[in-house]
Amino acid sequence: MAKGRTIKRGSVSTARSAMNKAVCDCAPGVASGTGKVRDGVGPGAHAVGVDPDIKAANLKHLKRIEGQVRGIAAMIQEDRYCADIIQQAAAVQESLRSVAKNLLKNHLRHCAADAMHEQGKKREDMIEEVLSLVGRIAR
Repeated sequence: MAKGRTIKRGSVSTARSAMNKAVCDCAPGVASGTGKVRDGVGPGAHAVGVDPDIKAANLKHLKRIEGQVRGIAAMIQEDRYCADIIQQAAAVQESLRSVAKNLLKNHLRHCAADAMHEQGKKREDMIEEVLSLVGRIAR
């Protein structure tokens, strides 16, 4: 969460619940915390389907990554050896890349597969989106 932002609903469990929803687990037409629902392709759209095993693996990875990032912050605070910190940062990047690949797998199996069976703009938009996503992961 960005510095200075607060969640108006109050509790930590509500905040965690809201964060968990960000891992592509909404069905079309189901409102998220943003109040905006968008069917189709692109930012604001909702997943057509979610593989529960991929979702669980991603959440597990993200919790581990959160711990790794806290560890890096502690290393910096303690003035640890730069090479050790860089090695840990590289490990976090690889872990995030693994989460992104899992999300792409889910996206291809559900969202993209659904859009590819259509004709016209929705299909073309999905092709462009997938090419863009693959390019981002491959960097």
